[in-house]
Amino acid sequence: MTKSVSNAPVETIGAGADKAKLLASAALLVAGVVAFYVLGQKDLWLRVLSLVVLAIFAVGVFFTSESGKALAGFGRDSLREVRKVVWPTRKESTQMTLYVFAFVAVMAVFLWATDKTLEWAFYDLILGWRH
Repeated sequence: MTKSVSNAPVETIGAGADKAKLLASAALLVAGVVAFYVLGQKDLWLRVLSLVVLAIFAVGVFFTSESGKALAGFGRDSLREVRKVVWPTRKESTQMTLYVFAFVAVMAVFLWATDKTLEWAFYDLILGWRH
């Protein structure tokens, strides 16, 4: 006798709570924008303060969710990797910049010479048109 395998997704308690946190975070952010416009007759500092406070709460709630924790971990890992990068010295950067400028100048002269050579070959030699 074989067992039947169900492919139904398994939703844990944490997944539902995580969705609720994300929804609450979005709701707080929307509430901040709504408060900014509802308080349209009040002073600007009060409107901005309400927007900023509710946005800070929204970010705080977001970072308590699994998605927020994963984003924070990604940020920490990224900073750790940036610290491992060996950055060029000022002298090396200047030299490489000059190499690039020199290469661009040489390529510009080469492309100009190629264009003029093809122009001469097509118009003067093949077609016989004289300028």
